[in-house]
Amino acid sequence: MTQKLTPQQLTELAGRAKSIRRNIVRMVTEAKSGHPGGSLSATDIMSVLYFAEMNVAPDKAHDADRDRFVLSKGHAAPVLYATLAEKGFLPAEELLTLRKIDSRLQGHPEMKNIPGVDMSTGSLGQGLSAANGMALAAKLDARDYRVYALLGDGELEEGQIWEAAMFAAHYKLDNLTAFVDFNGLQIDGPVAEVMSPLPIPEKWQAFGWNVLVIDGHDYNAIYDAIQTAKTVKDKPTMIVAKTIKGKGVCQMENVVDWHGKAPSREECDLFLSVLEGIED
Repeated sequence: MTQKLTPQQLTELAGRAKSIRRNIVRMVTEAKSGHPGGSLSATDIMSVLYFAEMNVAPDKAHDADRDRFVLSKGHAAPVLYATLAEKGFLPAEELLTLRKIDSRLQGHPEMKNIPGVDMSTGSLGQGLSAANGMALAAKLDARDYRVYALLGDGELEEGQIWEAAMFAAHYKLDNLTAFVDFNGLQIDGPVAEVMSPLPIPEKWQAFGWNVLVIDGHDYNAIYDAIQTAKTVKDKPTMIVAKTIKGKGVCQMENVVDWHGKAPSREECDLFLSVLEGIED
């Protein structure tokens, strides 16, 4: 049975996602560097996780029973920072310090100084291994928190991902749910041309995972997949989320150049107006 969000929840998630996308554009513009494309493609997944599912809160940032999240594709730090600010872990004005000297908000997430960041990431391929450790620890400690991880599709070209895939299946980490942000593009071009990880769902199935394929911009589909994953026993779940690079800003969508390029001030103004739906 499909589990759906209420109309009120859908309205809230749309508002949260718009706010997160606006902050991504603003902070990357201010920093004059960063990774907007893959941050925008992952925004709807992050919105559902943080505002409709995960047991996390600023006043319980170190609670032993909180859910955990690992941004394995650490270069998409803007979406994590913007989401944490939206959730109240960070002051919104701090987002504009992204990549500045002495800022907590480095180009990749750092767990020691940023509340709400459960794992320092950035070297691609390592995040899933860290998430595995958290999920195994929960089982060994008899705790019922869940662990979520977000991977990039280009990241699947890293060998460590598949070692981690074997580990999670071998230890039956059914408290682990991972997402692949399958937007089809990495810094050098289409993933299918650079070093193809395709077919993605079949590979994860072959490694012993429960696999779900969804539209990564459909809030109900994201939410239902998360709920389905929670019912699966003795297998981790991989949710292959088909997304659009640069989602929400039509000038960025499916354009590989926006993987790691900052907008100019003029482009920023245009993109913010597009997100508000008031572009001429």
